[in-house]
Amino acid sequence: MLMRFDPFRDFDRLAQQVFGTSGQPAAMPMDAYRDQDRFVVHFDLPGVEPSSIELTVEQNVLTVSAQRRWEADGHEYIANERPQGTYSRQLFLGDTLDADHVEANYDRGVLTLTIPVSEQAKPRKIEIRSGGGNGAAIEAKSKVN
Repeated sequence: MLMRFDPFRDFDRLAQQVFGTSGQPAAMPMDAYRDQDRFVVHFDLPGVEPSSIELTVEQNVLTVSAQRRWEADGHEYIANERPQGTYSRQLFLGDTLDADHVEANYDRGVLTLTIPVSEQAKPRKIEIRSGGGNGAAIEAKSKVN
């Protein structure tokens, strides 16, 4: 059996036994990018059951939470490094995003959220009228972060 030397492993194990605490799960890693008129966010959630994932939006704050658990079946672990427990992450959505039309998909351990840009934040043409009544349209671009 190959063991990696970790001088703090025994200390952590002792602290968990004495204080009854278990390690907190690692952060929920994510990637986020803009793809034309939508923002796409990918969260890594390996080993999470889709039924344990919960998404809520309240006052432009999107909260993603999930649980990862498995049964110990009475085994005495030699190594127990895969985190389990409750994961949670919040994203603050700007006014330029349409929080009412968030789409979510979970596939192969990756949760993908698609958040459309709101209509009022999209570029649009504004007509300029001249004194002679002939109108010409110009394009107004809005900068979205």
